[in-house]
Amino acid sequence: MITEIDWITFHVIIGVLLLIDLLFHKKDHIQTFKEALIWSIIWIAAASIFILYIFDKLGAAYSLEYTTAYVIEKMLSVDNLFVFAVIFAYFGIHKKYEHKILFYGVIGAIVARAVFMVAGIHLLENFHFMTYIFGAVLIYTGIRLLRSREMPTDPAKNPIIRYVKKVFPVVEEPSDRFIVRSGTIAVTPLFVTLIAVESTDILFAIDSVPAVLAVTDNLFVAYTSNIFAVLGLRSLYFLLINVLERLKYLHVGLFVLLLYLGAKMIASNFIEIPTVISLVIVASILTITTLISLKSHK
Repeated sequence: MITEIDWITFHVIIGVLLLIDLLFHKKDHIQTFKEALIWSIIWIAAASIFILYIFDKLGAAYSLEYTTAYVIEKMLSVDNLFVFAVIFAYFGIHKKYEHKILFYGVIGAIVARAVFMVAGIHLLENFHFMTYIFGAVLIYTGIRLLRSREMPTDPAKNPIIRYVKKVFPVVEEPSDRFIVRSGTIAVTPLFVTLIAVESTDILFAIDSVPAVLAVTDNLFVAYTSNIFAVLGLRSLYFLLINVLERLKYLHVGLFVLLLYLGAKMIASNFIEIPTVISLVIVASILTITTLISLKSHK
């Protein structure tokens, strides 16, 4: 049984890891492949070790759900990296500042996912028909992803960005700060980029939270797996940024994944699909998509 102590313990662990991350990246610099690899291993290891905590508290079934939810969120996150790359290029952000933006972006991502997780599970518990709606959302998201994959994202069309530029003057000169005082308070391109990342991540959360809830209805399992996946997103970005273009069929794999999860959620009213089967299906989609993408790139 999960208690308040477990929630506190988890957030203490996350706080310590974020503090260590912040200290190691205190100085703005361009992330190297080796550094990104080391931190990717650290975040994956932390998420893997936490499986033992889930197993001890809730048992094998929930630890399997945690693993499946974590892998699903990781798959969805990889496709989101393309959007981050577009945002950074659009605003002309120097590579040495990308980690800073993604670091603070993670804080907002944690809050957004906490809100969506609580709301999603509350809706599923109190309104049974929401399983059909969430299932339909997942299927629609998959179809939308498949159709819009070739259309480049234009950050300038983000309504939140437009609003920020109307409210605050934007200093065009490069700066390592988010807000500066130039006669009056003004924001820098770094701040505008952070807002773009934050607002985009909210849209990601709307898509990914139903996907996680398709495999688990336990708030602690859903939340912790999602947060660990998001925390590793920054290092994954720097690790994969040079090979993202090789994953040309990733969107097809995500389409199949979301289609399956949507169907699974709708069918849950009539048949219960074992979590181990879902994990095998998710892992197979990831493996096949990656292999086909890499093979076609040769």
